[in-house]
Amino acid sequence: MDYYGIGWLAALVVLLIVELITLGLTTIWFAGGALIALVAALCGAPFWLQITLFIVVSVVLLVVTRPIAMKYWNKDRIKTNADSLVGQTALVIEEIDNLKAKGAVSVNGLEWTARTADNSVIEKDKVVIIKEIQGVKLIVENK
Repeated sequence: MDYYGIGWLAALVVLLIVELITLGLTTIWFAGGALIALVAALCGAPFWLQITLFIVVSVVLLVVTRPIAMKYWNKDRIKTNADSLVGQTALVIEEIDNLKAKGAVSVNGLEWTARTADNSVIEKDKVVIIKEIQGVKLIVENK
C-alpha cells in the first residue's frame, strides 16, 4: 500500500469515527468517497483520479441518499417545546400590527408575542394559525 492508500484509509477511519460520535449523518457521505478513493489507490489509479472519485462519489451520495436517509432517520422525531406550536391555533389577546410592533396571542395558556406573516392587522379575539417561530415571536396568519 502506498502513501495515498494509507492517507485514504486514515481519512476513512477519521470520518467514520466522527460519524459515530456525532450520529448526525454529516460525514458518512465523505467516508463513502474515501472508501472508493482507497480502492482506486489500491488498484494503482493516479492521485488526480483518486481525488476526482472522492469528490464525485461524496457529492453523489450526499445529494442522492441524504434526503432519503433523513426522511427515515427523523420519522420518529417528536416535536418538543416551541417546535410543537407550529400548526396549532392561538387566540389573539392583543391586536397584531407589525407596523406598530405590537400583538400577542395565547396558546396552551401561555402568552406569546406575535406578528403576522403577511403584515396584515389581526383584531383581538380572532383565532389564528401559528406558521413559524422566529426567536420569541410567533408568526401567525388568519385561520
